[in-house]
Amino acid sequence: MQNIWSYLKNIFREAEESSPSRPFIHETIMRSEAEQAGYMEWKENLARHRLMNRLGDEYATHRIDPEKVDRALDFLDTPSMKGFVIHAPIGNYNLMELKYLMDYLKERTLTANYRIYLSDRRIYQRNKKQETVERHYLKPKTQVNDNEQINQRFGNIRIELMSRDDVPVNLKFSATGYSDRLFEEAEDFRILMSILTR
Repeated sequence: MQNIWSYLKNIFREAEESSPSRPFIHETIMRSEAEQAGYMEWKENLARHRLMNRLGDEYATHRIDPEKVDRALDFLDTPSMKGFVIHAPIGNYNLMELKYLMDYLKERTLTANYRIYLSDRRIYQRNKKQETVERHYLKPKTQVNDNEQINQRFGNIRIELMSRDDVPVNLKFSATGYSDRLFEEAEDFRILMSILTR
C-alpha cells in the first residue's frame, strides 16, 4: 500500500512540476474511431464549408482592410512567418470542432506536396490549470531546381491547438519560410490560403 501511495504522490508532483518544455504527458496524436468518424461527418457537412468560406473571406478582408477583420481572427504577416490565429472563446468554437479543423488543415496541406514530420500532444500544468497543446508539424517534400536550390513551397507548416482544462483557447496555423540561399524564395501565402479554403 505504501508503494502505491508513493507512486501516486510522485505522479501528482510530476504534474505540478511540468511545463511546456517538460510536459507531464508527451504522446503521438492518435484519433479514436469515434473521433475519425466524427471528423468524416464534419468534413462533409455545411458547418465545415461555412467555416472555410469565412476564413477565406476574412483573409481577403485582411488583405484589403485589416482593421475590419473579425475579432475572432488574427492574421500573421511577417517577412518569415505567415498564417492566422483563431481565438476560440471570441468565435464561440468548441474543442471538437477545432480538432476537426486542425486535422482538415493538415489534410489540405498534404495536398500541397507536404509530408507529416510530427503530430504530437503535450499536456502540462500552468497556473493550476491543465494546458494541452496538440500540434501537426509538416515539411515540404524536398525538390531541387536547376540552380540546385531546394523548393521550400511555403516553408515549414505548424498547426497548433491550445486548450486549458479542455476548453479551447486558440488554433494557430503558421508557415515559416527559410531565408537561406540553399532555398528558393517561399511561395505567396495567398496560394496556400486558396488550397486550404477550397
